[in-house]
Amino acid sequence: MSKRIRHQKILQVLKQHRVTNQESLKDLLHADGTDVTQATLSRDMRELRLVKVTGADGVPHYSSPDEWESTPTLASLLPTLFQSAEGVEHLLVVKTLKGAAQTVAAGIDWEEWPEVLGTLAGDDTILVVVRDPSATSAVQRRIEEMAGH
Repeated sequence: MSKRIRHQKILQVLKQHRVTNQESLKDLLHADGTDVTQATLSRDMRELRLVKVTGADGVPHYSSPDEWESTPTLASLLPTLFQSAEGVEHLLVVKTLKGAAQTVAAGIDWEEWPEVLGTLAGDDTILVVVRDPSATSAVQRRIEEMAGH
């Protein structure tokens, strides 16, 4: 099966089901006749720019670009979702409201700040990995300023 067809099937499954984890997506694809390895599925999800968002019911699920590209910018999210930030060396820990970390982390990633290597989000905590420890405080200040703190 070509990558293009596999990507179409993934997007179709996401439109028909609220998918909360990769294993569920893999199972739904399998039920639809599409077998895919975990590594391939992870790569496909990254290429499709799928993100996990928290729905109005508080349940996180995967969302496709057509659903989230119109989402507010990081600058508009931070004033309501940001709690605190504290950094040491290459690491910055950002606290958010419960259920908001993945949305805020995706916003940080989309900013493509050259100092930021990447983010890892839980439910209300984001680990921001900064390339150079001397830039950690600048990234922290930028986030705090965007949040209005």
